[in-house]
Amino acid sequence: MDPKLHKPIYGVYGFVRFADEIVDTFHHHDKKYLLDKFRADTYEAIEKEISLNPVLHAFQMVVHQYGIESELIEAFLDSMEMDLDFSTYSDEKYKHYIYGSAEVVGLMCLRVFCDGDKEEYERLKEPACKLGSAFQKVNFLRDMKSDFEERGRVYFPGVDYEKFDGKAKKAVEEDIQKDFEEAYKGIKELPVGAKLGVKVAYLYYQNLFRKIKRSNPETIMRTRVRIPTIKKLSLLIGLYFGSKLGFE
Repeated sequence: MDPKLHKPIYGVYGFVRFADEIVDTFHHHDKKYLLDKFRADTYEAIEKEISLNPVLHAFQMVVHQYGIESELIEAFLDSMEMDLDFSTYSDEKYKHYIYGSAEVVGLMCLRVFCDGDKEEYERLKEPACKLGSAFQKVNFLRDMKSDFEERGRVYFPGVDYEKFDGKAKKAVEEDIQKDFEEAYKGIKELPVGAKLGVKVAYLYYQNLFRKIKRSNPETIMRTRVRIPTIKKLSLLIGLYFGSKLGFE
């Protein structure tokens, strides 16, 4: 990405990763208390335009500079709170969780990419949501084992972890593929400074998704599918030079 985008994107990532760590890893602490405190500290940082927490201080700067709406922040924090209470998700709760945990993160990043261009932001909102959704659903497939065994969660509606089979896996994959197809339409229209970085992420997740599709359900439930580091580097280098040569 353009160097001017690095710090604001780091600011968004730091914020969402911090909250995610609270609900996913602080198992021997009162997670609800910690998340409530994090929520209160977030809004105080935004209101005061300063925080002694460097992650929240960086995030509030991004919020003010790029006009990130409180609705997006609230939706994200609400989804994090859902992880404290729900082990399985109905279709409605699943869509609500995907929106708050992934789609709004895409919208926060899009605010940064568009840098005040409201018309461009509105035009690219739907693809940005689809990309966040696709990434999150791939994560759910990749992490099915740890989500269930370590956290007691099954995100996909109607899916019984103990009976996860090829039919259930294929239905999830078809849904993800639709998201990827809609997302790519928007990636092609992103501002130049953001396009290559987002395409790298898209290409990485496409490769991860293809590897998951080639894996049988037993493999998904036994191990975490990964892309080797050398493969990640080759994807980055290939896309970088392809962009320099004008290839889409």
